[in-house]
Amino acid sequence: MTSGGMNPMNAMDRPIDPTFLRRQRGKRIAYSVVGVAALLWLSVWLPSWIRPALDPDRIRTAQVQWGAVEETITASGTVVPQFEQIIFSPINTRLVRILQKPGAMLQQGQPIVELDLNAARLDVEKRAEELALKQNRRTQLELDERKRLSDLDTRWKLKNLEFQRFKTRTEQLRELQGFGAVSEEELSQAHLQEQRAEIELQQLEEDRRNLVESTQAQLEALQLEMNILEREVEEARRRLERAHIRADRDGVLTAIAPEVGASISQGQEIARIADLSSFRVDVTVSDIHARRLQTGLWVRSRINEEEYVKGHIARILPTVEGGIIQLEVELEDSAHALLRPNQRVDAYIVTARKDRALRVKRGPFISGREGLHEVFVVRGQTAVKTEVRIGIANFEYYEVEEGLIEGDEVIISDVQDYLHLDEVQIK
Repeated sequence: MTSGGMNPMNAMDRPIDPTFLRRQRGKRIAYSVVGVAALLWLSVWLPSWIRPALDPDRIRTAQVQWGAVEETITASGTVVPQFEQIIFSPINTRLVRILQKPGAMLQQGQPIVELDLNAARLDVEKRAEELALKQNRRTQLELDERKRLSDLDTRWKLKNLEFQRFKTRTEQLRELQGFGAVSEEELSQAHLQEQRAEIELQQLEEDRRNLVESTQAQLEALQLEMNILEREVEEARRRLERAHIRADRDGVLTAIAPEVGASISQGQEIARIADLSSFRVDVTVSDIHARRLQTGLWVRSRINEEEYVKGHIARILPTVEGGIIQLEVELEDSAHALLRPNQRVDAYIVTARKDRALRVKRGPFISGREGLHEVFVVRGQTAVKTEVRIGIANFEYYEVEEGLIEGDEVIISDVQDYLHLDEVQIK
């Protein structure tokens, strides 16, 4: 039955309002346009958002300039008095009294400590007595020699008279024999007596020579012993004198021996006196630089952030300990007001110098020394990576051999994280 009721299919097949359709189509178009615009906008601005940039407030820059550049070796130094007297004990003893304390201003000849000198005095006396005994022995030998020589000379004279008498008698008997007045036996007996006297005379002469030579040898040996003893006595007296510990010059007492009563060995340090009116710098440097070091090279020692003192290498110690070379630097202004004993300084040893070169301030933007490096040069709001060749360098400047010109502004901060980029925005 169809009359009196609505067909459901007719209700679903009713046409959609055209106005509604136009509105829906407009929304879809608008959404598409907005999406495309957003994509275009992101494609333009997103790279700038994620691309690295440099904050101008967090970087340091420096201009390339013409100027002098020195090549330096960086080392460590210690300020020490140019003249320092180290007093050693000349004897084995003990400390009796300390007369001065570290920091005391001393005048030349002023006593510093008192040592026990009893043993040293006894040593001098003992050696002096030994020397006196040797001197007495020499005197006794000389007296004995004179006495024995006198005795031998007397005997020789008597024997010589006897020999002359026998010789004369032999000659007389020989003449008488010619007349037949003397027998052959009598002449032979007289000649034998003459020969015996001559032999005895020669023996006395030999005894005299032997006595002189023997005594001379004894005297020479004794004199050698006396010379040694004289030197020992003189040295003992000098040790005793040096054991009176005094200042050899005006200065400041910087160190003193152990406490009173302590045993002191010969050669042990007792005190140090420094002349604080002038200083030098003792420098330590790695032995890898050994071939570049020589006396006369200039050295700049940095006292603080602003002050430097200039000097030159006066001495290179011959020994190398633990891979370290020690140098002594003589200062131009050894009396600089800011120098203090044991003050630590940075020392820069100048091994080469160019009076006119392109240079840029030193910074962490360069790793290593001479050769090719990549740096960033400021061009407006952009830092452009540039390859440069670095020459000699020191603690202040790098020499620029290639790649930059005067007036270029270079970022001298650490830029290692940006070296993969050709340019970096500064904003």
